[in-house]
Amino acid sequence: MEAGRAAPATSRITVEINGTMYEREVEARRLLIHLIRDDLDLTGSHVGCDTGNCGACSVIFDGTLVKSCMLLAVQADGASIETVEGLADGELSPLQQAFSDHHALQCGYCTPGMLMSATALLRDNPSPSDEEIAKAIQGNICRCTGYWNIVKAIKVASGQEVGT
Repeated sequence: MEAGRAAPATSRITVEINGTMYEREVEARRLLIHLIRDDLDLTGSHVGCDTGNCGACSVIFDGTLVKSCMLLAVQADGASIETVEGLADGELSPLQQAFSDHHALQCGYCTPGMLMSATALLRDNPSPSDEEIAKAIQGNICRCTGYWNIVKAIKVASGQEVGT
C-alpha cells in the first residue's frame, strides 16, 4: 500500500442467495456480480458489458429483476437474491426445459439473464402476450437467436399454445 493511500473500506454483509445464507467481508466498491461470481463461485450469471446494457448479469433481488453489474455488493446486505442456479432443483425447470426444447439459445451467453427476466415476467404475468414477453426481455441482448425462439420458449413455459 502506498504511503498516504487508505485501504479500501470494507463492510460485512449477509445475503441469501438461492436459499443459502452467505456472510462476507466486501470492499465498498465491489459489484454484486463479482460477489456472486468470484467470491461465491456462482458462475451462471455472466458479465457481458459492466454497463447495464446487455442483461447477462440479471438476477432477482428481493423479488425484483435487477442487473447485478449495476449494484454494489454492500447494497445486497440483508437481501434475498435468486440467480440462474436457483431455477433448477435437480432437473431443469419448465422454463429451462422450454429453452432447450425450442432452441432458445445458441452460444448461451445471454441465456442466464434471459431466464431470469422470463422468470420475473412469468411470476408477475403467468400468461403474457408476445408483446409483453418482448418488453420483459428488452433489457437482454442476444446476438445469436434473433429472439423468436426465446419468445416462443417463454410462451410455451407459460402453458400457452404457440404456432409453428
